[in-house]
Amino acid sequence: MLIAVIAGCEIGFWIVLAAGLAARYPLRLRRTGAALLLCVPLLDVVLLAATVIDLRGGATAGSGHGLAAAYLGYSVAFGHSMVRWADERFAHRFAGGPPPSGKPKHGGARVRYEWREFGKATLATAIACVLLLAMIALVGDADRTEALTAWLGRLGVVLAIWSIWPISTTLWPPKPKSPDTTPAEHAHPR
Repeated sequence: MLIAVIAGCEIGFWIVLAAGLAARYPLRLRRTGAALLLCVPLLDVVLLAATVIDLRGGATAGSGHGLAAAYLGYSVAFGHSMVRWADERFAHRFAGGPPPSGKPKHGGARVRYEWREFGKATLATAIACVLLLAMIALVGDADRTEALTAWLGRLGVVLAIWSIWPISTTLWPPKPKSPDTTPAEHAHPR
């Protein structure tokens, strides 16, 4: 059942986000749009409450509880930037806003971008691990929380893999592409 709550919260996130942005831009209902966008974090509270209620009810912690912690961590760390990403696109499409900027393509700006994203992933992992440890303490039975302990390792592996991007970008930063030359310029004189 917890997996269904997680799926519902993810679907709800996108529905509430779309409704808030639709109210804000095409419908020009700024206050309604802002109120809907403020409701986005409430879905995290619903998921957290469902997880705690399930564990307090005597459930053995399973993969769904670990996934809930990971979802909450990543939702908190990346939620604001996801809302900003969607807002830029809605503003451009429906309110004449500037084109979305996108991520930097090369140079120091790209390196900083990759490290900033890795920082968010680190924050997400930290939040998820704190939630997992809190659930382990809440249950207080190692046999019933074995799956949660396994999630701590999984999150560490995900973060280690994520670190490849900022490290490789730092060591070998992408360079701007050189202008294409036409084949005629490289033709040998006759």
